Amino acid sequence: MDDVSERFSIMAAEGCEEMSGNGELEESSAMEASEVPAPPPTEMVEMSEENGRATEAPEAPVDPGPASFSMPPSAEDEEGELPTDFERLWKAAHDNPQDFTSWTDLLQYCEQESHITASRRALEAFLARYPLCYGYWKKFADLERRAGYNNKAEEVCIQGLQVIPLSVDLWIHYINLLLGTLDMNLPESPARIRSVFEEAVQAAGLDFHSDRLWDLYIEWEKEQGNMQNATAVLDRVLKVPTQLYNTHYDKFKEHLNSHEPKEVLSPDEYEELRTLCRQSQKAERAEQAQEEEEERPPGEEEPATPEGTDTEELMQKIREQVLVRRDKVYQDNEGEVRKRWHFEDAIKRPYFHVKPLDRLQLRAWNSYLDWEIAQLNNDTKEPNQDPNQVATEGSEVAAQPHEGLEEAAVPQDDHRVRVLFERCLIACALYEDSWIRYTQYLEPQSVDEARAVFKRACEIHLTYKPNIHMQWATFEERHGDLIEARRVLEALEKTLPGLAVVRLRRVALERRAGQLDKSEALLREAVAESKERPMLHAFYSIKLARLLLKLGRNPSRARRVLQEALEISPDNDKLHMNLLELEVSGDTSAEAVQECVTRALAAPLDPHTKILFSQRGLQFAEDYSNSIQSVLSVYEEHQKLLKELGGTKRGAENRDDDSETLSKSDDGSAVAVSAQVPPTMPHVPITTPPPPVMGADMSAQAGYGGYGSWYQQPQYGSYGYQNTWNYNQGYYPPS
Repeated sequence: MDDVSERFSIMAAEGCEEMSGNGELEESSAMEASEVPAPPPTEMVEMSEENGRATEAPEAPVDPGPASFSMPPSAEDEEGELPTDFERLWKAAHDNPQDFTSWTDLLQYCEQESHITASRRALEAFLARYPLCYGYWKKFADLERRAGYNNKAEEVCIQGLQVIPLSVDLWIHYINLLLGTLDMNLPESPARIRSVFEEAVQAAGLDFHSDRLWDLYIEWEKEQGNMQNATAVLDRVLKVPTQLYNTHYDKFKEHLNSHEPKEVLSPDEYEELRTLCRQSQKAERAEQAQEEEEERPPGEEEPATPEGTDTEELMQKIREQVLVRRDKVYQDNEGEVRKRWHFEDAIKRPYFHVKPLDRLQLRAWNSYLDWEIAQLNNDTKEPNQDPNQVATEGSEVAAQPHEGLEEAAVPQDDHRVRVLFERCLIACALYEDSWIRYTQYLEPQSVDEARAVFKRACEIHLTYKPNIHMQWATFEERHGDLIEARRVLEALEKTLPGLAVVRLRRVALERRAGQLDKSEALLREAVAESKERPMLHAFYSIKLARLLLKLGRNPSRARRVLQEALEISPDNDKLHMNLLELEVSGDTSAEAVQECVTRALAAPLDPHTKILFSQRGLQFAEDYSNSIQSVLSVYEEHQKLLKELGGTKRGAENRDDDSETLSKSDDGSAVAVSAQVPPTMPHVPITTPPPPVMGADMSAQAGYGGYGSWYQQPQYGSYGYQNTWNYNQGYYPPS
């Protein structure tokens, strides 16, 4: 028993390595090279359909998803004054909470000062911001324990495990804390330790690197003298694909050979194997006795064998039968490890850190998830990723078929997929795509679980990432919870004030809900709040005018919004253009259109833009004017403008460089207009007014009819719209 206790004490001390500045454990060098198993042999016989059963999760697995995070209540301040530089470092961290270095500087300073109150405040604030740094949860628990507050240390561990239930290191730290503080002489203490071990292996036991947790559980049961319990735990871990899977089988053999089978096996299994082996032994002896009787001298009787005596030979046969059964389980589990080994080997940073992951790491996580989900779905198609060919440094993830993959049966329980997602979200906690993919996986199964993942992502890890918040709002709206969708967008706008896309999402949400008055109110509020920012003010004004015109059917209010915006930003060409489009698309009032053009020409716009507005006015006059005199008047004004601004458009208007161009006729059809006029007719340049006689040859009208290129300008797509209010299509539909 002393040897067992010594081994258990050594194992319980594992996981207490030195931590780096960010609270993460440094790579442990304590494990000898011989303890790390080589990858399973690839030349193994292909797995049968039964082999997949080795991946069954431990009994009654718990949901690996963390619970809602909340810090434990602060203890009363034992020390009055805070250290000298605490307020300065505290302010630096809170002024820029996304600066991880400022937080570590604060924590390091508090640790150096050994000031418990300052350390509590700093750790609580830091862990509320970065709860996945399990090393700092351990430091927090140690701080409370050194101060004599064992209950508070336990509360800290529980809070940390609610956030990161897959942290094997934190589970071991919590168990060590209980082992060091509980009175093991009390009957309830072992029961509590065992219940914590059960919670730990159910939450983190499927992790590929959970070997230390399983080993600690087994050795503790041995220390308690519960050999049958230790065997039961060994049986469970033999079915779990872990990095040190082969060492568990070796320990099982050692455990079986070091004790009598009756001590380590369950009563049912022992009696079953004992009966089976006795029958086999009896049959062998009967056959042997028959042979010996033929050779025995006359008169000599067979030596008597005591009935009911378990000989050492019988015990050895029972051990052999036990190993025969476990060997099948071990082989199945080795096949599962082999399929996952290279996926695991490609993951170089399974813990959380603020430093970005490289592309190969992100690709490795996604490939692993793809494969695990395909296993769950019994996807018989060629997988996207070969488990034997994964990303290594300087190479990309390859995709090749995996031999024997189609034959391997997998359990239909998706607990392993969820565990892998949770592992991914620890390393990729700052990447929106990983969270969104998890919600998309969960949504068909449980809306509430998907909602909980959105809540975790948006309220803890990605508070300043707008895309996932808007995805959350879309998710809530799709499932009919408009109140929650509004709350999400409102909270995001408070966190990131002035973000136009968020305000527009709120406007669109109210519009889809039939609340046009709320949509208008939100846009008017945005217009009023952005008067000090002319570009943003013009943007919101255009959005408001479009809402009033298209949905409110109120052109006069839309016109007023644009006119008021022009008083603040007279040099904004988009405002001028949208006002012109409003007038053109409504009742065709030549005076209103000409007023818009005149206002634009008088505004401080660049020459090229002024020419475009003049062309629009000319085209409108051509299409809707009642007399040729008014058309010619507008045309002459346009020619004067071209001369004043340097005639920058004449070359393009004359089209002398094109052999043949397409001109739009009044009915929208396209006709070919040759640039080569007949020699008998002099060429009429576009810079001269059209002849008064409208019956002249069409070739002479080519210049006058060539206005189509004047207003088909890409510059009029305001704020990303290809064609502002579809004005161009209204005049010239595609041919």
